[in-house]
Amino acid sequence: MTALLEIRGLAKRFGGVIAVAGLDLSVEAGEVRGLIGPNGSGKTTTINLISALYRPDRGEIRLAGERIERLRPHEVAARGVARTFQISKLFANMTVLENVLVPALAELDRAGARRAPAHIHERARRLLDLVLLDGHRHALAKELSGGQSMLLQIARGLMLQSVRLFLMDEPFAGVHPTIKDTIMQTILTANREEGVTFLIVSHEMATLRRLAARVSVMHEGRLIAEGSFETVANQPVVLEAYLGG
Repeated sequence: MTALLEIRGLAKRFGGVIAVAGLDLSVEAGEVRGLIGPNGSGKTTTINLISALYRPDRGEIRLAGERIERLRPHEVAARGVARTFQISKLFANMTVLENVLVPALAELDRAGARRAPAHIHERARRLLDLVLLDGHRHALAKELSGGQSMLLQIARGLMLQSVRLFLMDEPFAGVHPTIKDTIMQTILTANREEGVTFLIVSHEMATLRRLAARVSVMHEGRLIAEGSFETVANQPVVLEAYLGG
């Protein structure tokens, strides 16, 4: 496999706080990778930098070899990068179906990205069925539970044409076990059937272990360990990061 996402020397500071400090990270195409670490280790900031919500102070972010760290969020999304937010970012007064249709309808204005309206609607219904929300398609997004809102974020992200990289920030936090299982199955199906690469930030170790063959561990803005859960769990530097020495 070849690297889809390559990060070199990535740094971000907020005033006197160093959130990301020279991070190096590589994720291969077709992988489901976990990104773990104690609170405040820089995981969410890293996701925000990759998706262009923040602009780095220095360093490089490459997607399939192309530098993207100076692009705007919609330009990164247009290159096939989707994401979820821990705090739901939905169009509250639009229906569930309308929320899923937004990415595809936005693409209709870009040359070379045209898809027939019937095909767009068919894929939206198929994705809603995948996340068990098709029966709620006419409900307003604000009427959904927290777990259902996460499922809708995932379906909406998968509506991006040729989505290559899906960034997830705590998708299992506070979610009912049944919905958690649906999220896991959706990730595995998208990865297996459409080749979507996932980078998942989560504190839910047992859940993440079922999804990711490899995890990357961050602490104080840097990568401190990488490998299988079994490999990293017994490394002294990881134990020290979590337990405080």
